[in-house]
Amino acid sequence: MCAKLARMPFPTSVIVVDNNSTDRTAEIVRGWPRGSVPVRLVRCAIPGKGAAVRAGLLGTSAPFVGFCDADMATDLDAIDVALGLLLSGERVVIGSRAHRGSHVENRHSKVRELGAFGFRALAGALVRGVSDTQCGFKFFDGVLARESAARLRTPGFAFDVELLARCVEGGSAVREIPVRWRDMPGSRFSPARHSLGIVLELGRIWLRLRAQPRSGAAHTSWEPPLDPVGYP
Repeated sequence: MCAKLARMPFPTSVIVVDNNSTDRTAEIVRGWPRGSVPVRLVRCAIPGKGAAVRAGLLGTSAPFVGFCDADMATDLDAIDVALGLLLSGERVVIGSRAHRGSHVENRHSKVRELGAFGFRALAGALVRGVSDTQCGFKFFDGVLARESAARLRTPGFAFDVELLARCVEGGSAVREIPVRWRDMPGSRFSPARHSLGIVLELGRIWLRLRAQPRSGAAHTSWEPPLDPVGYP
């Protein structure tokens, strides 16, 4: 990532969010050698991928900000496309494995694929016109990202849906781009353990979007999970 960003024609930096890791993540980041691309550690004690991404987005004042999964499942060439579109005026650019130009190497089981199909159907009702809300590669106008992240209340896997819905709620279109994506081993998502929790999360997102006004000041408080769903 640092080698890729070092070739950009403007200053860049990397934030690594440590979400209660039990490995050497924090140690490696703190010991990372100084270079043209600074690497900074942000700690997030609230469990869940959504909470971690929210902490990272709110931890920067950059004009453009994005996030990707640490396993680099999405090829980093997509960064060039995403930043080019942001510089041309787009405000939300996301990778889409459903894009006809994408190349996807998927090793998921049939059960997980069936669950993903069901999730896409439910997510599509909340973020209309977006074919893949869950690809871990999303870039934003920095102001929009921070405004949307400040209102984000979903701590778990379905956070992408609420984050994109918040952006659309503010009048921004979502631009999907093709990616080269490779399923990486080590995912902690389990259909048996997490499916019910995700459905509940989507239901809460729907209720929040209906209950809250579509305009007004962004909130900055964080609501903890409402039930003890096991997030990795």
